[in-house]
Amino acid sequence: MNLDPGLLEILACPHCRAGLRVDEAADELVGTGCGYAYPVRDDIPVLLIDEARRPDTSARSVTTW
Repeated sequence: MNLDPGLLEILACPHCRAGLRVDEAADELVGTGCGYAYPVRDDIPVLLIDEARRPDTSARSVTTW
């Protein structure tokens, strides 16, 4: 993935308005607040909520007895 660092500084997550971090392994930009993952196709971020992969909340849930 080849994204301009200046672009990453001004982009925000469309879902939560927080910053975005790069996930090189998955070719995604991930919202630092909500965890929504947006694909990057041909070095172009697709920042559409409908295209985002939602975070897996089941792994985070903890059952206490």
